[in-house]
Amino acid sequence: MMTSKEIRNSFKEFFRSKGHQIVSSAPMVIKDDPTLMFTNAGMNQFKDIILGNTPIKYPRVADSQKCLRVSGKHNDLEEVGHDTYHHTMFEMLGNWSFGDYFKEEAIAWAWEYLTDVLKLDKERLYVTVFEGAPEDGLSRDDEAADFWLQYLPKERIINGNKKDNFWEMGDTGPCGPCSEIHIDIRSDEERAKVDGATLVNIDPDVIEIWNLVFMQFNRKADKSLEELPAKVIDTGMGFERLCMAVQGKTSNYDTDVFQPLIKAIGELTNSTYGKDVKKDIAMRVIADHIRTIAFSIADGQLPSNAKAGYVIRRILRRAVRYGYTFLDQHKAFMYKLIPTLIESMSEAYPELYQQKTLIIRDIQEEEESFLRTLDTGIKLLDRQIAETRANNSTVLKGLDAFTLYDTYGFPLDLTELILRENNMSVDEEGFKAEMQKQKDRARNAAAVETGDWIIIREGEPEFIGYDYTQCEAEILRYRQIKQKNNEFYQIVLDRTPFYSEMGGQVGDTGWLIDDDETIEIIDTKRENNLAEHITKKLPKDVTAHFVARINTERRTAVECNHTATHLLHEGLREILGTHVEQKGSFVSPAILRFDFSHFQKLTDEEIRKVERFVTSKIRENIALKEARNIPISEAQAMGAMALFGEKYGEEVRVIRFGDSVELCGGTHISSTGRIGSFRIINESSIAAGIRRIEAITGEACEEYFYAQQDIITELKALMHNAPNLTQAFQKFFSESTEMRKRIEEFMKEKAVQVKESIIKSRQIVNGIEIFTLRGHFPAEIVKDIAFQIRGQFPEHAAFIGATDIDNKPNLTLMLSDDLVEHGLNASVIVREAAKNIQGGGGGQPHFATAGGKNSDGLAKAVDEILEKLK
Repeated sequence: MMTSKEIRNSFKEFFRSKGHQIVSSAPMVIKDDPTLMFTNAGMNQFKDIILGNTPIKYPRVADSQKCLRVSGKHNDLEEVGHDTYHHTMFEMLGNWSFGDYFKEEAIAWAWEYLTDVLKLDKERLYVTVFEGAPEDGLSRDDEAADFWLQYLPKERIINGNKKDNFWEMGDTGPCGPCSEIHIDIRSDEERAKVDGATLVNIDPDVIEIWNLVFMQFNRKADKSLEELPAKVIDTGMGFERLCMAVQGKTSNYDTDVFQPLIKAIGELTNSTYGKDVKKDIAMRVIADHIRTIAFSIADGQLPSNAKAGYVIRRILRRAVRYGYTFLDQHKAFMYKLIPTLIESMSEAYPELYQQKTLIIRDIQEEEESFLRTLDTGIKLLDRQIAETRANNSTVLKGLDAFTLYDTYGFPLDLTELILRENNMSVDEEGFKAEMQKQKDRARNAAAVETGDWIIIREGEPEFIGYDYTQCEAEILRYRQIKQKNNEFYQIVLDRTPFYSEMGGQVGDTGWLIDDDETIEIIDTKRENNLAEHITKKLPKDVTAHFVARINTERRTAVECNHTATHLLHEGLREILGTHVEQKGSFVSPAILRFDFSHFQKLTDEEIRKVERFVTSKIRENIALKEARNIPISEAQAMGAMALFGEKYGEEVRVIRFGDSVELCGGTHISSTGRIGSFRIINESSIAAGIRRIEAITGEACEEYFYAQQDIITELKALMHNAPNLTQAFQKFFSESTEMRKRIEEFMKEKAVQVKESIIKSRQIVNGIEIFTLRGHFPAEIVKDIAFQIRGQFPEHAAFIGATDIDNKPNLTLMLSDDLVEHGLNASVIVREAAKNIQGGGGGQPHFATAGGKNSDGLAKAVDEILEKLK
């Protein structure tokens, strides 16, 4: 039986023998593409070639691509682990032809590989072909069907609808019919009872393993189709499913792709796979998700609260929750699976081993953090349960359940599980309504209406911005973009000095000028390898000859900051050690950010050393040395470091400032002296083992120093221009501390007097002793008095605080335990009463507080509380 490693290698070798160039997997996390966060299909790294924006270097290509899907028709995150074949991270084996071979060869080689190389049973294989779509003027794909008839009988060639058998890159762009290959993995007995042909796309035991896409058309914005001049073959075969078929299993998780991880999970959690359905699901979820998380971190995407990082954090938290609920794991443990994953997959993906320390530390910290959050969320749910019951209900509000989900990462099923244990349920429709509101908000915020490209003239765009800041240019194409109520235009020029946003460097701004008008370019973006100049209006004559001129003052500020990041990187490795690696950067005219691997906070002394290092390089006035279009092996021999998570071509650009040598596509200052000055303004942690430095250069430094100088001048004036400001402040703080102690002692004495006063003036309502404090008292004094009274009057007692400091009203309510046991809830009562002071609050059933904005409502709030106590 072939192992997964042998299967992967056999695919590459087979297509190598058919004249294909074998290329490495692109990173799973996509950078510099505004349309996509993750590689979700094997074709993503070839998108620019398919669109015609990048020249074809190899007409035939094959690879094994790591992919991530968490939504869409191919996968649903909530299904992962519950069935045997859905995954978040998976490998896609694929072969491509760019204007070379087409359907006949693609079908022939697919059949040959599956049946001759892998020896799959021909009698178990079925294929689908596109049945046609009259609304698009498309007939059945008889061409593909005729080729399949050479290998399969007619009854095993099945028509498929547009949803399953017509592939589209998006709402617009290349598309075409596809032909899926399915395999029947049922037993011989089951196959004898029911014909597998009737189960294609219905029964998961007759499962799709390979999709052959025949890109023939281009979908325009008006939904019409036009023939592509160069047709493309794009195939994708799910590696995990293929291993299942080859190894004779009925579940992807039973193959050697997942079994080492599942066994390790069992050992760590003292669980046995195959004994308990819920535990099995949990183990599958964790085995799947740990791969996704580890590969994402290796590719440079750490869990976070934004965009791609939020997706990874959500996946990680889902795995933690399954371990917590079903495997009784209340301490971090998933990070211990990384050595097993590395042993399984690092031969094909060495980045796992190379980033081992970062992966382990980041996952451990994320696990521990979410376990704390989980505990906090459970306590919040306990309070919500108490409040729901206090309102004589057993159904938790949908909004409360959504808050748990949105803020604390509680999936609805976890909330439902805890509620069932308390003989309660959740308003599921209310939860779905809140979820839909959130989706609608996100959809409305991101909704973009994109027009078709209007072609003015043919030609290949050329970037000349390394050498020039302006040039003559003509418009090749443009299109209109509408988002919310704004209208923009994307313009592609034949020649441009404008750098498009990429690699952390912001895009250039500037102007497009002709004899009649000047059009402002407000940004330059890169999409599908096209530099798109963003404007708010079109030139009156789009066929005119223009001068494209960048804003050189802004570009210079950007370049100063970019070159400073290179010097900063060198300085960090020199001072902290060669373990420092760049993990991200952002370069704008105003500021630079640099993220790097390091496992502890920098000391003030280390920050000062780094600043001195960079400043010394600035004073040396080191000239830029640039090497363009050199082989990557030559660049690495020069000492240039490749960054993890980046996909490099065979030829690269090297930027050198003295001993600083980096692969870089951005723009830089001509010599370090032009940077002027450099200061670090912030250093912080952004993830486990990842630090972030924010710094400024040049004119921004001057303004920063002036601001600091102004602050010092003001402080001196406050200290009556004392000659030694430090000593003056030390004396001031010493006197302030002594004064604070005296005030605290006075307040304690005052509190005793106040407490005695309100005890004497207490009311008795329905047998409850009510103590009311009014006036101008700080919150800590009110709380102290409340707890003193609670200790002195432990039964049938309530304390109400209605106080005001600096026109900021506060309510406080303390209830004795017996009142809580009889159904009163301080948190609920205070929250309602706080509406009178235009505020809100809460707390525990026996003690709660609220703040507000309207002091005039305090009296009415107290009356409302008294009414509730009656």
